[in-house]
Amino acid sequence: MEYRNLPDLSGLATLIAVVERGGLAEAGRAMHIGQPAVTKRLRALDNCYGVDLMQRKARRLELTPAGEKVYAYARLALDHQRSLLDDLASLQEGRNSLRLDVTSSIGEHILPDLLLRFADSYPEYRILSRMGYTRRIQTRLATGLSDLALLEQAPDHPDILVQKWLDDEVILVCGPAHPLRGSDLLPITVLGQLSYVLRERRSSMRVTLDDALQAIGIEQLPIAMEVGSTDTIVEMLQRGKHVSFLPRFVV
Repeated sequence: MEYRNLPDLSGLATLIAVVERGGLAEAGRAMHIGQPAVTKRLRALDNCYGVDLMQRKARRLELTPAGEKVYAYARLALDHQRSLLDDLASLQEGRNSLRLDVTSSIGEHILPDLLLRFADSYPEYRILSRMGYTRRIQTRLATGLSDLALLEQAPDHPDILVQKWLDDEVILVCGPAHPLRGSDLLPITVLGQLSYVLRERRSSMRVTLDDALQAIGIEQLPIAMEVGSTDTIVEMLQRGKHVSFLPRFVV
């Protein structure tokens, strides 16, 4: 392996800061360094990889195609660095660490009880949990940034071991003042006549719902709002005229 001319972490962190903060000056302030130092680190990265990573368009710096690839690598490299620091901190405390990723619905409604029970049974472990989207969690599992994940959808990846851990179902939910309250079985034709508040399209819950609806011939529901929190949806159903599809464990 060639160990010469490797990028340093400060250069990769600077590239991330420039992209995510929106400019050289903004990145410098975030990193507590001057703008000349930011420029110097970016040039060092260009020299390291032998290509220009950023270009100026209409007074703004943008990533080149090569820069997009290096930026993605930089995010992954710094994620691994943070994970390593967490592991080392756990070792210094004389404890093992377990990096756990969960979707937001599981994190909001199931995780607290699971964590408390696990901590009682395995006090020698330090749990590092975080919530995210299923695709992001799958990437973290495949790249070693997470040890374990609790998901609503099984990942389809050759490097990820999948084990079923919970049976659940998605059900139609409404508030106490809704006309459908107390109803049992509904004909499929009614679904197109209701007003829905649903999770956003990237969420695993929404992906599961869309797949199930397509399986029975429903391509689109009348969606009034898309919300990024299951708890918010439950609160809205309590007050309004809308309905939603939610996992049974939520309600």
